[in-house]
Amino acid sequence: MEKLLLRNIGVPGSHTLATYQSRGGYASWRRVVESMKPEQLIEEVKASGLRGRGGAGFPTGMKWSFVPKDNPKPKYLVCNADESEPGTFKDRLLIEQDPHAIIEGTLIAAFAIQSHTAFIYIRGEMVFGTEQLERAAEEAYRAGLIGKNIFGSGYDLELIVHRGAGAYICGEETALLSSLEGGRGWPKVKPPFPATHGLFGCPTVVNNVETLAALAWIIERGAAAYAAMGTEKSKGTKLFSVSGHITKPGVYEVEMGYPFKKFLEEDCGGVANGKKLKGVIPGGGSMPVLKPEEIEKVNLDYESVAAAGSLLGSGGVIVMDESTCMVRAAANIARFYAHESCGQCSPCREGCHWMEKIFQRIEHGEGQKSDLDLILNISGNIMGNTICPFGDAAAMPAAAFIRKYRDEFEAHIADQRCTVRG
Repeated sequence: MEKLLLRNIGVPGSHTLATYQSRGGYASWRRVVESMKPEQLIEEVKASGLRGRGGAGFPTGMKWSFVPKDNPKPKYLVCNADESEPGTFKDRLLIEQDPHAIIEGTLIAAFAIQSHTAFIYIRGEMVFGTEQLERAAEEAYRAGLIGKNIFGSGYDLELIVHRGAGAYICGEETALLSSLEGGRGWPKVKPPFPATHGLFGCPTVVNNVETLAALAWIIERGAAAYAAMGTEKSKGTKLFSVSGHITKPGVYEVEMGYPFKKFLEEDCGGVANGKKLKGVIPGGGSMPVLKPEEIEKVNLDYESVAAAGSLLGSGGVIVMDESTCMVRAAANIARFYAHESCGQCSPCREGCHWMEKIFQRIEHGEGQKSDLDLILNISGNIMGNTICPFGDAAAMPAAAFIRKYRDEFEAHIADQRCTVRG
């Protein structure tokens, strides 16, 4: 399969403007500015079937079309580079090795909504990635690709790389915007949606790094070429970050609809050290775990993974072999979400810490059999009762671990110790 998103990865000097342009970089940007109207660009991306790659999978072109054209306020385009989902590192690879692809995609999206100020909001811990983006932006400014009167068209666009403070919640778009405004990273109630009331109360579009990195290829090859890949509802290619007990961990690009089992066994080399697969999380730590028998007929697209009882999410594939204690794994994930809760909603603020405490006491041999139903009850009360999806992200994996590995949890409680690791 031809690589779309990873086509420049591994090329010497891929992070530089000279190398990027030698491989056709910014040709799509020039074409957009010189020969396309915003409405035409939006329709092209709609026709491609590109969906947001940050986790939600919302149609990109449709998201752009929600921005009101007659609103006199400034319009903002924000690239969400706050990658913080456990098990996910595909955006980081692009940021560090192909920053110009992200910048070009950001510029194209900004033109589509006629924004004159764009931001790249990057996670605070990504120091090297920030430096790479800032250097790339400086190169693009010097080359006249960003700034005033781009390509003599009269179109002006400024780009700002903004480094966050490092909070998982700021990956949620409204929390990100709150942080970008200088406030606390708290999600906002929707509606109103960012498309009409976003950054500083102005029309705003927030797109993920991977989403934006696909745009130059779509403009270069055409919407039909992109739509020809993938499935009926999940078009194009997708990046997957593969980690855990796998022979060949790393970032992979595959066509949407690719068989999950084949991906793990052939592309990724199978479970490491000849051990058996015990469970796999398909879309990052916030997604429900799947058992080996559940992935037999699952394909890597939004609909197939959802039908299996999980979500494709950000494509963070976490592989766990037979030596994994599922009690410890669940407790570890619960600890992360309890720590990262912003505390705005009481079901999430109280529930996440409550679940963490229960998981920890089970892990340390102090659990009771009733604890399992208690966690299921708590997770059920969190689901759907918070301002943003964070509560669901904490509740879904907790419930899935118990439902699918209940025998192991019950044995752990009965023996007051781990029955897997001894």
